Amino acid sequence: MTRYDDDLRLAHVIADQVDQHTMSRFKALDLHVETKPDHTPVSDADRDAERMIRSTLERARTRDAILGEEFGATGSSPRRWILDPIDGTKNFVRGVPVWATLIGLVDGDEVVAGLVSAPALGRRWWAAKGSGAWTGKSLSAATRLQVSGVTELEDASFSYSSLTGWEERDRLDAMLDLHRTVWRSRAFGDFWSYVLVAEGAVDVAAEPELELYDMAALVPIVTEAGGRFTGLDGKPGPFSGNAIASNGHLHDVVLDYLGD
Repeated sequence: MTRYDDDLRLAHVIADQVDQHTMSRFKALDLHVETKPDHTPVSDADRDAERMIRSTLERARTRDAILGEEFGATGSSPRRWILDPIDGTKNFVRGVPVWATLIGLVDGDEVVAGLVSAPALGRRWWAAKGSGAWTGKSLSAATRLQVSGVTELEDASFSYSSLTGWEERDRLDAMLDLHRTVWRSRAFGDFWSYVLVAEGAVDVAAEPELELYDMAALVPIVTEAGGRFTGLDGKPGPFSGNAIASNGHLHDVVLDYLGD
């Protein structure tokens, strides 16, 4: 089996650089924020962070392709780095510390490595295929992740982002039925929902509309922790435009509620 530990170490080096920049712009009085055509915000910090990541990858992985939220796709290699320079930009621009840089690596049609760095929380989560999922402040100070063992929806903690997308997808009634069935539901949102699944603090997370760069880095973190990550269509991975992540035990029953 191909190992991706060197790629994961590179992702940590990149995150070290990017964290310094994003933290210097977090709550900065001169932060410049614009609205993109899809009506989502983007700041100068998002664009500069992606430029930094691309610059390092273009030197260190010259043959690899890149797909980023802010600057699109470059290259045509089966190895693709998938980047979200600041996941949770709305939090970032409002001074909420729940935001992160997402770095994923796809090899062919499989996500083989992922790193999530949330410097305002002082935490990282990472995983590579066959190497387990981990959290901590660095590679040398890490704890292995394991999903929960909850097997009944009535005992489950469920996280989502917002209700708007479910309404647009004509799944709001199903979403509310699920909400009424589970033990607890909270809108942690963005990357936070999924790393909490990997930690075992949340049992299920779902969102109806996502881009590849929102999900890629999260997939190996959830699956290497023992969980499942699929689209609402039940297909594994981050390629369906939406997501359900779970501890595995609850996945099929949640698909019965929310799935296509």
